[in-house]
Amino acid sequence: MDQRIYHGKISPHDFAQSLIAHFNRGNLRVQQVGSGQQVGVQIASRQGAESGGQTALGIMMQTVEDGVSVQVGKQAWLGVAASLGMTALAALRNPLSLLNRMDDLAQDIEYVQLTDEVWRVIDQTARSLKAGHELSERLRRLVCDYCDTPNPVGEPSCIACGAPLGSVQPVACPKCGFVATSRTARCPNCGTLLPF
Repeated sequence: MDQRIYHGKISPHDFAQSLIAHFNRGNLRVQQVGSGQQVGVQIASRQGAESGGQTALGIMMQTVEDGVSVQVGKQAWLGVAASLGMTALAALRNPLSLLNRMDDLAQDIEYVQLTDEVWRVIDQTARSLKAGHELSERLRRLVCDYCDTPNPVGEPSCIACGAPLGSVQPVACPKCGFVATSRTARCPNCGTLLPF
């Protein structure tokens, strides 16, 4: 599963509504499961669709501290692969038969790009609601281990007792939004090198 965290005033419902509005059309259908702090969305090809193979993709959205965690599952490829295989075999037998399978081919190509399109819709929704992978203002506070005083991010030492704060500075991964401490070299979620 690919996971990204979006910080800001956003809810799982916001993402679910955007996904439903974008994908519930043509040969695709969208179902929402759950509400509130945890929402699941499944995008799948309609039963009896006139073109393309069968596919499905699950997306899970969950409220986390000052944001939403989005996980996109693995897409079911077997139906799309079978449809593409039929198109290739038909083209090998008779290249003109490719004209009869153009709708299937176009639909299969759209399905191959489904995961990327889901992330594009999610990123666009987050940007429109002024959310992103940057830390929220509330998470930009450090609590001193010695005196429990909140300190702004970047302070080298506690503003109340003077204890060092350097090793507990939080950073957000620029690729997925996962929050880690500044002493972490790579994001534990996606493996991206973190800025120091």
